[in-house]
Amino acid sequence: MGCCSGRCTLAFICGMQLVSVLERQVIDFLGYQWAPILTNFLHIIVVILGLFGTIQFRPKYITGYAAWLVVWMTWNVFIICFYLEVGDLSRESDLVLTFNLSMHRSWWMENGPGCRVTPVTPPPSWAPEDHRYISISGCLLDFQFIEVAHSSLQILLALVGFIYACYVVKLISEEEDSFDFIGGFDSYGYQGPQKTSHLQLQPMYMSK
Repeated sequence: MGCCSGRCTLAFICGMQLVSVLERQVIDFLGYQWAPILTNFLHIIVVILGLFGTIQFRPKYITGYAAWLVVWMTWNVFIICFYLEVGDLSRESDLVLTFNLSMHRSWWMENGPGCRVTPVTPPPSWAPEDHRYISISGCLLDFQFIEVAHSSLQILLALVGFIYACYVVKLISEEEDSFDFIGGFDSYGYQGPQKTSHLQLQPMYMSK
């Protein structure tokens, strides 16, 4: 009963992770954030494998899923530090999230709640010719805090998933050990002496 409940909870957590990371993947695609796109893709694959291992009683898959969650939490901590500009990090850097392939920023910068985008004409002389220069105002919540909230949600789901993954692996291992013990007892247990028949057939001679 405990293993079934733990597996069901872990499967539900994996489902929540898939829904949340797919939403994040779409947002990152719209913002051309190539590093998060690649990381999200890896996370989707591992979560699917973890869900498969949970349903099919594959502790190795669940262990790999739990190990990846540690990496995933570390990545999201970095994202939080990046958008909050902790230390020498700057969210204006093009190299970190876009691999210096574009000047795009978070999709939430222009599309956050209440944000009004106003094109600036004429653009400054230093602005690239193939890019538009805009002014953003009226945002109810700055884009960096929305990104921090997304990463915080991922960390929370990953933390709960890691705990339940370890719990399910422990339960599956205990069930396998219990099954091996019962099977071994049945195979090599004590067997009572079997009764053997001592009746012997004697030849019979017929008198004529």
